[in-house]
Amino acid sequence: MESCFVLPGDKVGSAEEFMPGHDTYVKGGYIYASTTGVVEIDQEHRYASVVPKANAPAKLQKGDIVVGEVIDMKESLIILSLAFKKGYEHRPLSDEEGTIHISNVKNSYVKDLRSMFGIRDIVKAKILDEKQLRLFTGEDDLGVIKAYCSRCLGTLVKKENALQCSACGHTESRKVSTSYGTGVI
Repeated sequence: MESCFVLPGDKVGSAEEFMPGHDTYVKGGYIYASTTGVVEIDQEHRYASVVPKANAPAKLQKGDIVVGEVIDMKESLIILSLAFKKGYEHRPLSDEEGTIHISNVKNSYVKDLRSMFGIRDIVKAKILDEKQLRLFTGEDDLGVIKAYCSRCLGTLVKKENALQCSACGHTESRKVSTSYGTGVI
């Protein structure tokens, strides 16, 4: 069945022979396609997946890495407008919003969310719950990947342990990703 074009609901393989991979699901002992695309079999790891060939938005699942913009901040959570899922950058998410609760920002105590994020910041996060789109940034490579000055909206550049505005020189702090400013997701 490898390299075969499938539609949602088409049989991809047997659940006894393969594990379900991306864009598939198991029902009644068989693996089925959850999107339109081409079947891809990973013989080494025993996975059957579907490589999407439609422009439908990527399906979000627990553990996926997503990128979004901070659009609102509350006392104990921030709201992100999600742009895309890692690995599916060419398929933007439409009208998806996720939240990061203050307890899911770092693996240590966070007193004030405003010292971790700012409005318009671009954030890389992991999905904890795909139904409620609860997100997590506690790992080193997760967090703010691009930030803007709260005074003049200039780009913040990483300088040692702080972020400094390239336009006005103002210094701010964020929960930065190890990939901050690199352009690499």
